[in-house]
Amino acid sequence: MTAVVPRVVVITRETEYQRLLATHATRGQAAFFLSSRGQSIDVLEARHQRFTDTLEAVLRNVPAEWRRNRVDRTELDRFLFEPEDLVVAVGQDGLVANAAKYLCGQRVLGINPDQALFDGILVPFTAEAALQQLLPAMHGDVETQSRVMVEVTLDTGQQLLALNELFLGHRSHQSARYWLDVTTAQEHQSSSGMIIATGTGATGWACSINRSRRDALALPAPEKRQLAYYVREAFPSNATGTSISSGLLGDQARLRVRSEMNEGGVIFGDGIESDYLEFNWGVQAEIHIARQTLELVIPAASAA
Repeated sequence: MTAVVPRVVVITRETEYQRLLATHATRGQAAFFLSSRGQSIDVLEARHQRFTDTLEAVLRNVPAEWRRNRVDRTELDRFLFEPEDLVVAVGQDGLVANAAKYLCGQRVLGINPDQALFDGILVPFTAEAALQQLLPAMHGDVETQSRVMVEVTLDTGQQLLALNELFLGHRSHQSARYWLDVTTAQEHQSSSGMIIATGTGATGWACSINRSRRDALALPAPEKRQLAYYVREAFPSNATGTSISSGLLGDQARLRVRSEMNEGGVIFGDGIESDYLEFNWGVQAEIHIARQTLELVIPAASAA
C-alpha cells in the first residue's frame, strides 16, 4: 500500500488592508479616503505586511515533498478536508472558530501574525515557534487540547456546530418569542435572544454578558464538558416570564426551545450570521454538548 503524502491546509482570511483595496481599487484612493477622515493607511499596511511575512515563512517551511492547500475562510464550506490533514490557521482567533465545525479530529496549529492585535487564545504560536511544530504536529508528537463544541439539532433534521457559542433569536432587533425548557424549568419568553456558550466562548461574548450580571456563573474551562446559557434581556408580560435567565448544562443535559416567531427566527454559530438555520413558528431545537471536539495544538507549557 502506498503511504499517504502528508498535507498541510493553510487557512487565512482577507486583511483589513486587502478589504480596503477591494473597496477603493487602488492604494492611493484608499489612502485618500482615510486621510480625508483623519486616518492613515500606514497602520493597516503595516499589519498586512506582518501577516504576509508570517504566511510566507510558514509556506517556505512546509517540506517540499508534502502536499499543501491554501484556503480562504469564505471557501471552508466547500473544501474537503482529509482525515490526516494538518490544519494551519494564520490570523486572528476567530479564524480557528470558523474552521472548527468543518473538521473532524484534524490537529489545528494556530499562528498569530500580530500579537499586539490578536489575543492568541486559539492562535497561541508566533511564526518562529510554529515552524518548530510543523513536523511534530503532522506526526502527532505535540500537546493538544480537546476543546468542547456545542451542537443544535432541529426537529427538521438540520444541525449546526459551533466552537464559541450559538445564538438563537430574531435576525433583526425585534423580540424573539419562544418556549424554553431547561432541566426542570419551562417558560414562555420574549427576549433579545439566547446564547449558549462553550468554555472557549467563555472568553468572548459569554464573558461580556457574565460580567454584566450580578448572578455571574463560574464559566467552564475549554476542555470541560459543560455549556453556559444566557437569556438576553428577557421581558416580563402577561404571557412571558423572566425566571430562567442563565445556567450551566452538563454532558447529559439538553436545552430545548420551541420557536414562537412567525418569521425571522434564526440560529447561527460563532458570529457567522450568513450561515444560519431558520427557526420559525413551531420548529423545535435541542442544544447539547457535541461529540465532536477541536483538537488544538498548544505550547507544551500550557498542558499543565
